[in-house]
Amino acid sequence: MPARYSYQLYSARNHPPLETILKKLSDLGYSGVEGFGGVYGEPEKLRVDMNRLGLTMPSGHFSIDMLEKEKKKVLKIASTLGMNKLVCPYLAADKRPKSAKGWKDFGKRLEALSQYYRAEGFGFAWHNHDFEFFPLKDGSTPHELMFSAAPTLDWEIDVAWVISAKSNPLKWIKAYAGAITLAHVKDIAPAGKCLDEDGWADVGHGTVKWKTMMEALRQTRCTHYIMEHDKPSDAERFARRSIAAARKY
Repeated sequence: MPARYSYQLYSARNHPPLETILKKLSDLGYSGVEGFGGVYGEPEKLRVDMNRLGLTMPSGHFSIDMLEKEKKKVLKIASTLGMNKLVCPYLAADKRPKSAKGWKDFGKRLEALSQYYRAEGFGFAWHNHDFEFFPLKDGSTPHELMFSAAPTLDWEIDVAWVISAKSNPLKWIKAYAGAITLAHVKDIAPAGKCLDEDGWADVGHGTVKWKTMMEALRQTRCTHYIMEHDKPSDAERFARRSIAAARKY
């Protein structure tokens, strides 16, 4: 399958208006975008804007609270925007379990959500940060514990966050190849660089060995490669340079 390049709209949250960003993404050759809470205010209008530009939204992020407490609203937004994969993106620090049992219990919550949304026709995935890869006192990791309790849960791997946890993403990609359906393509600036962008870099302009990572990801179930930068100073520059680099891999 040809690579499908998407763009996490969170990357452009500080660079409105959204309509201008969508036009630039379309012009650059992106086929899709990934949604997050900040763009769901007028889903009908957003769908019209995307359709006009030939963009789709195959995946979208929704908070754990919304996924559990506002299921019907999530389904309406996802259906309106044409999503087929829903992603739980984060767990606030004060909500994170402290024990192996706690992480397994959280995995069970994700599994319940996975089964619910799958029954409604949507794939369901977890998006990682770094905290899932810091070992607990017994040597286990939250990531392993969560997924051991969630057999139907898919994974949107954020490679750069795995690296930020001082862990080897290639090991995890191989071990969870059957779960990975989406990938965040993000880069890490060299030490001391891009400090105004929180140490992140445009894809291909940082330290992540993306050629090697992409080769490994092609051996998984990944269908979309989603460019993301948590704090670009120029959203258009990030989008342009990142898709140009990704196409070389």
